[in-house]
Amino acid sequence: MHVTEKSNNEQLELVIAATGVGVWDWKIRTGDVLCNEHWANMIGYSLEELHPIKFDTWLEHLHPEDLPKSNKILEKHFNREIELYEVEIRMKHKQGQYIWVLSKGKTIEWYEDGLPKRMIGTHLDITERKINEQTLITTSQLLDESQKIAKVGGWQLDLISNDLFWTAETYRIHEASPETFNPNVDVGVSLFLPESRQIIMEALDDAINFGKSYDLELETHTTKGKLIDIRTTCIATIHDGKPIKLTGIFQDISEQKKIQRKLEKSNRDLENVNDILTRGANYDALTGLPNRNLLADRMEQALAYNKRNKSSLAIVFIDLDGFKEVNDTYGHSIGDDLLCCITEELKKTMRECDTLARIGGDEFVMILDELESSEQCSIILTRVLESVSNTSFIKNKPIQVSASIGVTIYPQDNSNSDQLLRHADQAMYIAKKSGKNCFHIFDVAKDVAEKHQHEEVTNIRIALISNEFELYYQPKINIKTNEVIGLEALIRWRHPELGTLPPLTFLPIIEQDILNVEVGEWVIKAALTQLSVWSAKGINLPVSVNVSPLHLQQPNFVERLKQILKKFPKFKAGSIEFEILETSALREIEQVTKVIHECHDLGITFSIDDFGTGYSSLAYLKRLPTDCLKIDKSFIKDMLDDPDDKSIVLGIISLAKAFNRSVIAEGVETTAHGEHLLLLGCHLAQGFGIARPMPSYEFPLWFKEWQIENVWQYLSDTNTL
Repeated sequence: MHVTEKSNNEQLELVIAATGVGVWDWKIRTGDVLCNEHWANMIGYSLEELHPIKFDTWLEHLHPEDLPKSNKILEKHFNREIELYEVEIRMKHKQGQYIWVLSKGKTIEWYEDGLPKRMIGTHLDITERKINEQTLITTSQLLDESQKIAKVGGWQLDLISNDLFWTAETYRIHEASPETFNPNVDVGVSLFLPESRQIIMEALDDAINFGKSYDLELETHTTKGKLIDIRTTCIATIHDGKPIKLTGIFQDISEQKKIQRKLEKSNRDLENVNDILTRGANYDALTGLPNRNLLADRMEQALAYNKRNKSSLAIVFIDLDGFKEVNDTYGHSIGDDLLCCITEELKKTMRECDTLARIGGDEFVMILDELESSEQCSIILTRVLESVSNTSFIKNKPIQVSASIGVTIYPQDNSNSDQLLRHADQAMYIAKKSGKNCFHIFDVAKDVAEKHQHEEVTNIRIALISNEFELYYQPKINIKTNEVIGLEALIRWRHPELGTLPPLTFLPIIEQDILNVEVGEWVIKAALTQLSVWSAKGINLPVSVNVSPLHLQQPNFVERLKQILKKFPKFKAGSIEFEILETSALREIEQVTKVIHECHDLGITFSIDDFGTGYSSLAYLKRLPTDCLKIDKSFIKDMLDDPDDKSIVLGIISLAKAFNRSVIAEGVETTAHGEHLLLLGCHLAQGFGIARPMPSYEFPLWFKEWQIENVWQYLSDTNTL
């Protein structure tokens, strides 16, 4: 017997362990609690961690909000009002979260005075069930709220039992409730308006008999007689090839249908108005010709057609000459009649495939389609000029005007429609400037060149913004003393793709553009900055920079220069020289003279660059207060072999001495050139024979080596001049 009882206990323990039930045994008066391992594990502990277990241990882990509910049920059990104590409570897990527990118990021993002595029970983890229940509740609530918002209800018809189920929103849509209305198919169908009733009955028959789905918009009444628009759908559940269940929705779409009906009425009204406006939108009210709007459409069609057929067309821009005078002299009424008369004359010059449009005022545009040759275009345009210039009699008044015509031809001008019209307009202005009563054909090559020029200017501007320019420096020396007397700053472009570019590849592009001024100011700032750097290293040599004619002739040149110099407080007078072209100085001699004087006051000297190429007179040379003349390298290069060039060089040197100017030769490439210059009395020189232009960081090393030994030392040591 004892063996059997032990065996039963072991089996019971296995069952308890398998079901995951926590078991507890509570001595009520002492508060002692015995429990199995799973009771402790359920809240994340081992029995050893909780030992000794008391009733207070249970209270400490109970959620405070669940204590009143638990006490109330426990009290009823102790009062023997209920046989079992059963409550769902939350208990705090060791990790901090709460788990849901189903706590059940029963008092198995009582004191003689009727008070409870011992109670046993179980704890079962029901967290997952509670989460699922809450999820189901939330989902149901959200579904119900969503159906309310969307006014969408559901229905289901069991074809076996003929039971019809409606969701809460379906009842609300029909102004009913489950308590007051029992839905069925016959009653539901009877609520529809006759036309809708016939439709829904046929749809239901197809669904019931063949499992055919439907999606309908119908009119029905609510149970209270209110007329509403609904959308109803249906899908069938098929079993063994037969429909057994129909499921669908009811949606109240009354507001949408109301708006839709209003829109449909508005659209009908708009169609009537549009029929009236369409002609006004596409045709000129005075002449009946296509207007600018319709012209754009016709041009697109013509371009597409000629592109497919590889043929040509011409866009012709016609502007009447003298039309304003007609209006001013005779009034707008006569002017309008004249426009109508000219329209009829222009139509006579056109072929069937051509289009004539009036785009405003006295401006017309023709599309000459399917041209066989440019000569054919010229023949038509000649007819146009003749037709316009014919005398018209308006209200017995003889009136005559002419036309200026601009033409561009596709595909030679392979532009889009807007650009073609602009090009024809540009050509018309050229025709008007050429004397009127003529036509001019747009020059595509010239336009491409101008666009290319604009692109190149844009690229140079980007280079300036991107800090891609730098200055190279070419030394100047005194051949007689071997002394470095200064440097010329020469701009270079560190092109990201083409490498370092010399100034002749980009400066001519911006010669007449305001960007020229911006680049010029950058050169001056860069040279002044470099002077400051070298001065800090003990190198104090003047630097000359080239100033373009456009830059020099700016009205605010001196004021802008003053602003630049303010940023260089250590600037020393004489450390910057401006080199100006002889031609630019002579062109605006009065203004240039004034600028030179003002710059002298700022400590800046001037030299005339490329002297000898501008054919300046002695009077002009006398008036220009420059400090130095630079002999152009073209004369220096050939002076050894060409007596005329040698004579020019000697003449310039003599002029410089006569007018008390210093003189420097550029383009000195050999020591032989240096020897001849010394013999002729020119001591200052620069050129490849002395040094090529170099980056600023290379100059200090070159300067140091030059002071030690150089190829020109021989001349300065041996020449007796």
